[in-house]
Amino acid sequence: MAYKHTNSKGVTYILHSKERITSTGKKASLFFFAKEEKEGALDAVPAGYVVSETSNGLLVLKKAA
Repeated sequence: MAYKHTNSKGVTYILHSKERITSTGKKASLFFFAKEEKEGALDAVPAGYVVSETSNGLLVLKKAA
């Protein structure tokens, strides 16, 4: 089951991840929220990250302090 989070405006978003290869050849994980479940949906927030909300209601992942 995909991880869902509802923002302060009542809109529910689903957490996704994509693997990319950088120009130097390293793998990088990109995390993003979408309104619909797509390929790459995650079951939980990755270890070391927390969900935060911007002032306009967008959800972002931040590294835990």
